[in-house]
Amino acid sequence: MNSTLRIRLDTTPEQNDRLKALQLAFAAVCNALAPIVQRTGCWNRVALHHLAYRTMREQFPQVGSQMVCNALYSVSRASRFVYQHPSSPFNLQRLAGRPLPCLRFLPESPVYFDRHTLSLKHGQASMYTLDGRMRFNLPLVAEDEQRFRTARLREIVLLAQGERFELQFSFSDGGAAADEVATVDERAATEVPEYLVVLDATAPMQRATLPTPHAPAAHP
Repeated sequence: MNSTLRIRLDTTPEQNDRLKALQLAFAAVCNALAPIVQRTGCWNRVALHHLAYRTMREQFPQVGSQMVCNALYSVSRASRFVYQHPSSPFNLQRLAGRPLPCLRFLPESPVYFDRHTLSLKHGQASMYTLDGRMRFNLPLVAEDEQRFRTARLREIVLLAQGERFELQFSFSDGGAAADEVATVDERAATEVPEYLVVLDATAPMQRATLPTPHAPAAHP
């Protein structure tokens, strides 16, 4: 069974600015990776890491090594959705050998964290930012504390909500690998997220909307 927990962050204006800067830098790394995926047709996370990690570290020295890894995960996840989702108009089978469209991550794209870039201890969070760790209180009710102890934490995502931010924690009570669980989630969705634009050669800056599971599949 999978579950999520969202916590709105009570941040100062200075902390908010730091999170916005991180979000913009993270989207920039994703947008540098997306043309590599388009050109090579490689979006397997491990293979993409070997292909592009060193280049991304050189191109974005201000972004920590682990955040580059998290950007690789984000691009791999989004690419699986757009290029492999059964209902996607950009599914490989529907493209029939035509060039892949390129993904564009908008500035408000979510930022993925892991245990190296965000940690929780005694109700306090320590989060990576571009200018050092940021620490803030993250109070949890007893039920949520129990969930952190007993369930498998598989994803941590920073989400922009207007001018404020939320942390979303996704848990899995089963033993599936994180990528496998994420793939299930992606296939259950019916729309490309609002932060993602598909740059199709036939319709530049197209927002791809996937049909509902019972609707006929759209064709490019």
